[in-house]
Amino acid sequence: MRNLLFAAVSSLALAACGMNGAEEDTEADTTAQAQPSDDYGYETYDENNLADSMASNDDANGMGDSVANEDAAIPDSEERPVMQAQVVLDRIGFGPGVIDGKMGMSTENALNGFQEANDLEVTGELDEATKTALSDWDSIPATRVVTIPASWSDAEYVDMPEKTSAKAELERMGYKSLDERLAERFHTTVDVLKRLNPNGRPAGMEAANSTSNSTSSGPTGSSAAPTPTSSATSDQADSETSGDSYFTAGQQIRVPNIGADRIEKGSIEDRGWQQTLASLGVGSDQPQVDRIVVSKSEDTLRAYQDDKLVALFTVSSGSSEFPLPIGEWDILGIAQNPPFDYDPRVLEGDDDAEGESYTLPPGPNGPVGVVWIDLSKEHYGIHGTPEPQTIGRAQSHGCVRLTNWDAARLARMVSQSTQVIFEA
Repeated sequence: MRNLLFAAVSSLALAACGMNGAEEDTEADTTAQAQPSDDYGYETYDENNLADSMASNDDANGMGDSVANEDAAIPDSEERPVMQAQVVLDRIGFGPGVIDGKMGMSTENALNGFQEANDLEVTGELDEATKTALSDWDSIPATRVVTIPASWSDAEYVDMPEKTSAKAELERMGYKSLDERLAERFHTTVDVLKRLNPNGRPAGMEAANSTSNSTSSGPTGSSAAPTPTSSATSDQADSETSGDSYFTAGQQIRVPNIGADRIEKGSIEDRGWQQTLASLGVGSDQPQVDRIVVSKSEDTLRAYQDDKLVALFTVSSGSSEFPLPIGEWDILGIAQNPPFDYDPRVLEGDDDAEGESYTLPPGPNGPVGVVWIDLSKEHYGIHGTPEPQTIGRAQSHGCVRLTNWDAARLARMVSQSTQVIFEA
């Protein structure tokens, strides 16, 4: 793995990138950023944080030690072929964006990338040839059941204020709720998690309990009703908007079966960044790429080793006011969990613009998410977002925007020697 270029920058060059920006600091501070506090509640398999306690603990192909506990004994209540394809594509580097079990632009882009990389007809469809090519991963189910770590109840969740001045007063722009944190951990949305857990229980749990109780109760088949594993009730249906959490620490829930999330011992020097990768379900082992190509018309970022396509992500890039700068660019550095300088003059492209400037704290709900890849084009970069569901559907303010998990993964792939090409 090439070394990450720098862990923090004192001033991010984000002018065209959207809500904020600042003058580029060419003398970037290379000292490591202060570590996030331990109140995030990371429960790990061991003190080296090889993976968090909800990790698949397998490699991209589903081999190795899967999570072996009572959670694995709850089969899903239905087949989910599109979601199964999405979790496989996500594991092998062709990101479908938000995993939701539905065909959409991001999933079609991921299929296009997989088909191109495997010399298949590029259709963007889950056709028979593509299913055959994906059959090596048939052993990977679409979902798995995990137990939300008990320590997540002790984590600090942030009620994000509207005003920029109030955001600047926060210590960290962290997750707003346990639900939001859980959705990002499994590359999905809270709504999808609710659908996978009707009435607050993993889909398939009642059938599994019924079979178990029938076996243990003898020929009469009578048994007590299964005990709920969640405090969730119908009264919590609107909890996502109210700021409360639908799910609770210690609860068993069904989630998309994302994998390739193993963090190798000693591979991440900065513990704060290690925790970020764990919180996003992103493994330390990523391919090293020589070239990335962003297509404005296709809303994609392709990553290549020599001429071989090894990864593809859907992106948002450019706008009428701040168009994507077509051309070739260099990577100047990578900022992990960056703070963000808000300057109305940069935002509006007007040196006479009025308004206060602020430095916003780091965090997944910051304007550029968890990572900023700084480019030689002044004020432009590649970064994450606090709103993964908007990727490919809403314009950026000039920069290239990905989901936080895809941006973190890309940051592990590139270095200053990686060529960056922006195409129309």
